[in-house]
Amino acid sequence: MQVYGRSNISEFLGERIVYRNLIPMDDRLLSLIEIRKELGLSSSVIPRKSEKDYAKVIVQMLNQARAIELPVLKIERLILIGDTRLNDGRAFENICQAGDWPGIAFIGAETDGPLNIEIVQVTNNQRLFLANRWSALSEFDRYCNDEGFPIDEQTAIILDLDKTTLGARGRNAHVIDQARVQAVEDTVATLLGTDFDKSAFEYNYSTLNHTKFHPFTTDNQDYLAYICLILGSGLYDLESLVNEVNNGSMRTFNQFINQVDAQIDQFQSELVSIHEEIFAYVQAGDPTPFKAFRRNEYLRTVNQMGQMDDLLPANLYLEGEIVITQEVRSTGLAWRRCGALLFGLSDKPDEASIPSEELKKQGFLPLHQKNTHSVGSI
Repeated sequence: MQVYGRSNISEFLGERIVYRNLIPMDDRLLSLIEIRKELGLSSSVIPRKSEKDYAKVIVQMLNQARAIELPVLKIERLILIGDTRLNDGRAFENICQAGDWPGIAFIGAETDGPLNIEIVQVTNNQRLFLANRWSALSEFDRYCNDEGFPIDEQTAIILDLDKTTLGARGRNAHVIDQARVQAVEDTVATLLGTDFDKSAFEYNYSTLNHTKFHPFTTDNQDYLAYICLILGSGLYDLESLVNEVNNGSMRTFNQFINQVDAQIDQFQSELVSIHEEIFAYVQAGDPTPFKAFRRNEYLRTVNQMGQMDDLLPANLYLEGEIVITQEVRSTGLAWRRCGALLFGLSDKPDEASIPSEELKKQGFLPLHQKNTHSVGSI
């Protein structure tokens, strides 16, 4: 591994980035709010990355972005670079289908063992290029060329941000996870005050942050943070909650928060307002209802970027800093020089990615504009 200086995601993506709320950072592009009616989407739900409605929105944004810069050309093909076969692979398939485009997706994650590349034919015109090295992006570039899949002005290239462009899976992703978990702890500790029990929190969080509880938590970190807050308050205990989830008497997070709401009179007064705020967001269909947690996540994440001194060994950055994946950076810059449209997608909530107005005045930047070290092997 080598260090390739400092940079930021905007170096190769500019402002062509959307976070979870589907509001483009490039204000020339229409947001979800503005194109809902045109696409016939629900007015109260923000579609998630793996859903077909999400794909329709992204296709609209990609076409608009291409038309702004090169109005005489249309997108003819799609490339996606991601880190998960299930979530990114499904988003890729949906976007290809919604845009009526052929496509090839690179799905990477650093693992032990020799280099392994697998080509999976999804449909007649969609393929997955699965690799256990991020450095295999150079092989992917050659593969596209050999397969007669040009990367030019009529190619749209989607770069997944979390654990792909930033904090590469299998290499640096754990630093992103650490920042998020610390943000949950910061939030719960602040709200519980002297009643906060660090060891109990860690046990509760690690127990529930497991795939077997996903039907209950929907793998939503806002829900998990709220559940840990309620457990820390003493209104519920972990053993009883786990038993209810396992025996089916507690099936969904909505059921849980409704039961808490029915017992609001047992809450300490300082927790009532935060519960009421979260409850209102849940009722409104907001997938990120715990805003205080997400604001703390932003601070923990941005403060974990570029904070280390220069000229250190690469392994120290990979262990202690959220870094740019140099292979994605260099490939993205090369593709941009070929005229391709690069577009960044993140499922991270806007509140965890963009500073508040108060923080902006203090000089804080969105994650894609924050300088950090670029590390990789090319």
